[in-house]
Amino acid sequence: MDDSLHSSEQDHVLIIEDDERLAGLTRDYLEANGFRVTLEVDGGRGVERILALQPDLVILDLMLPGEDGLSICRRARSDYAGPILMLTARTDDMDQVLGLEMGADDYVAKPVQPRVLLARMRALLRRSEVIEASGETRLAFGELEIDNATREAWLAGERIELTSAEFDLLWLLASHAGRVLTREEIFSQLRGIKYDGQDRSIDVRVSRIRPKIGDDPNQPHRIKTVRSKGYLFVKDA
Repeated sequence: MDDSLHSSEQDHVLIIEDDERLAGLTRDYLEANGFRVTLEVDGGRGVERILALQPDLVILDLMLPGEDGLSICRRARSDYAGPILMLTARTDDMDQVLGLEMGADDYVAKPVQPRVLLARMRALLRRSEVIEASGETRLAFGELEIDNATREAWLAGERIELTSAEFDLLWLLASHAGRVLTREEIFSQLRGIKYDGQDRSIDVRVSRIRPKIGDDPNQPHRIKTVRSKGYLFVKDA
């Protein structure tokens, strides 16, 4: 089946990768599958390019000349709300955790098969369409308000700065308030892959969300960890 049937020609992807041969091959594959692709090989221009182009998705290599991927991700995040997919070394879990803490939405270990990369990209691009709460678009829990139509959240009237992935996780948990969501369910909904029992990305993201919504990271009352199961969003915290 032609993969181009599943992507919009309007989806613009920015690839920031200094390996020009790899970047070129990736561009050709994605263009053949209906994406518009821009390449950037210089990390020193990464932030500038992200903010100027505002692409639908960024593929960001970790190791770059000029400025590394972690720094680019951190600096671009406040003015770029789209998904960032980080490319990391296969065995370096710390790089993956740091990438998530800097605001990356997902990561893929290099070398990556093109179809795997494409699947992860599609999962990121379609998340906002998948995450729904029985038709509801706005949820309120005391001083916390979450609007899925505008993809914004507020605490005591003040807008909360959330990455795309953080918003998706917050909405997923909040739209199932009062029910424990297992890590398997969360991974299936947000990343389109099975939970391997070791991936820490959801845990890292929850730890970033808690202080933003006024939750005590040491004694959380709104998003509770349910040992050996997953997470519970408490309706009346």
